[in-house]
Formats: sequence, C-alpha cells, structure tokens
Amino acid sequence: MKLFQVRTQVCKFNDCKEFAEFFNIGEGDFILTSESTYKSFMSSLNLKADVMFKGKYGQGEPSDEMINLIIKDMEGKKYKRIIAIGGGTIIDIAKLLVIKNAKNTLDLFEKRIPFVKDKELIIVPTTCGAGSEVSNISIAEIKEKNTKMGLAVDELFPDYAVLISELVKGLPYKFFVTSSIDALIHAIESFVSPKSNTYTELFSVKAIELILNGYVKILEKGKEYRTEIIEDFLLASNYAGIAFSNTGTGPVHALSYPLGGIYHVTHGEANYQMFVEVFKTYNKKHPEGKIKDINKVLASILGCNTDVVYEELTVVLDKLLSRKPLKEYGMKAEEIETFTDSVIASQQRLLVNSYVPLSREDIIGIYKNLY
Repeated sequence: MKLFQVRTQVCKFNDCKEFAEFFNIGEGDFILTSESTYKSFMSSLNLKADVMFKGKYGQGEPSDEMINLIIKDMEGKKYKRIIAIGGGTIIDIAKLLVIKNAKNTLDLFEKRIPFVKDKELIIVPTTCGAGSEVSNISIAEIKEKNTKMGLAVDELFPDYAVLISELVKGLPYKFFVTSSIDALIHAIESFVSPKSNTYTELFSVKAIELILNGYVKILEKGKEYRTEIIEDFLLASNYAGIAFSNTGTGPVHALSYPLGGIYHVTHGEANYQMFVEVFKTYNKKHPEGKIKDINKVLASILGCNTDVVYEELTVVLDKLLSRKPLKEYGMKAEEIETFTDSVIASQQRLLVNSYVPLSREDIIGIYKNLY
C-alpha cells in the first residue's frame, strides 16, 4: 500500500537574483507571471527568457477561455522549461503548459488527450496558501459548465518548488488571510482524509501549528506583524501542500467551487466560507473518528475545550477577516439546490475524499446554514 511521496524538489532562496543564478534562467525558458511581480523583482536581472504576463489574458482566477488564449500564443515556440512566478492562478495555468500537444483546456480536464510531459516545470509561489507548488492538481473555471473543474495527473507535478520569502512580504492583508486560511484548510482536510496516514499527518499538524500560532500573534501584535513571520506561513503552505498532494482535499473545496465559478469569489475566500460549517457537520455525524484527533490539536493551540473548538476557531478567523452570508455574494435561495446538484454531479473527485459521506441533504443543510 502506497503511503507517501514528494515528487517535487523544494528549494529556498533569499531573493530572485539568487534563484535566477542557481537555475541559470535564460534562452529556452518561458516565464509566466504578473507584470507587477516581474517589474518589482525580475526586470533588473535582464534575463533572456521569454516572459508572458497573465494579466494580458484576463483578470481573476483561471478559466478555460484564458488558458486557451495563452496556449494559442505559445504555438510554434519550443521551450525546455516553464517557470511560474505567481499565485494559484498562474501556477494552475503553468501546470497545463507542460503537456505536449495541449490545445483545448476542456479536453485536458475531461482527459480526452494523452498526458505526455515535454517540459520541466519550476513553480515559485507569491502567496502563502495554494501549496500547489508541490501538487499534481490544476483547477480552472469551465465557462460552459458554470463551475470549476480539477485535474489531477502525475504529469502535472512540478519538478522544482522554489520558496522566496521576499515575494510574499508585500502580500495585501486580505489576500494574506484568505490564502493562508486556504493552507490551513488544506492541512485540516488532509488530516481527516481517508488517505491520511502517519507521514501526511506530520506535515498537516506542523502546518496547522505554524498558521494558527501565527494568527494568534497577529491578533496580539497587529496586522503588520505578519511580515515578520511571513516565512512561517510560506513554509506552512508548503507543508500543507505536501500533505494534500498525497491525500487530496475534500468537500470544503467541492462546495466552494459553484460559488467561485458563478460569482467569481476567489478560491481562498470561497473555501473560507465553507470550512467551519463542513467540519461542524463532520463532527456531528462522526465525532469519534479522526476528527477527534484534529479537534485536540486545534483546541490545544486555541486554548479551549474540544467541545467548543469550532466556535473558538470561528472567533479567531472572523477577527482576521469577517465572513458574510452567501446571499451577499449574489447567491439566490433557489441556488442552494442547484449548487448541491452541481457539486454531486461534477465534484465526485473531492466528495469521495470526505471524512464521512455527505448526503444531498447534508450538503443542502451546509449551504442553508451559510446562506
């Protein structure tokens, strides 16, 4: 029985200059990034690589339309390496660019073409949440289906994950919170996954400790204190990524996808909306399983009893960034059922990884409580 693997080599550098020199970035390399990141950290290095700015192809999270345009503009060019310097959107797009003869995004996500990797992939995250620098997962909005789809194949594993703390120090507060909560969710969903084991639990628990202890310090010392401990969050995101790349994520992500796909709520924020309510449902349905162990971990950090752990967790998270009812995003009451049916129809990859099976009524109940 396979338990654990880390397919990606993890590197850490003080700055982008050190990174570029180590990898000898130049001709034959393709860099996908944002214009602001490139101007702030890379332009002075005068690299001879080809550079593409994601913003040219649209704003927001990755969609099939955006990815198809990028693929089209790369036609006829040969590259040895794809280098992604950015957040989850840029990383998810870059993973697809290593597949030989990729022409259409939907064909990839519906696995209608053979997966042959013909380029090396280097990922440099600029947020502290995705963790996808060490995972084989890419997520995109599929416009015609009005939802997000996930693709998980081994060919998408990055060859290198590169951690550079200077890239995340300037992350705006809201993005810091939503991205790091996403990392927290990755770690906790991984811990209660049916595929969880003693190896993945090591990474999950360490990520949870770093993130929650960091949150407590930020609430004590103020928002700006995050820049002093940002490396802890960068490492925690990576640890959580290692955990979920082995176990997968689950219903928190599944239930968030219709909200993100239809109302364009960012990935981290959409997950944040679903997180505690899903785990309250788990706790109610099966309190004596693995959730009992994670409740003890959370309670120890939060300094509370396990029977009120999710109430206390909600207090901490809402102090960092308050949540709002789903209807304030524009969601309509009748969409509670259509969202539920969409999740059941298109997110089985995630639902089968649930701590306990969630019925249609369970999912409706979660949405109703959040509406």
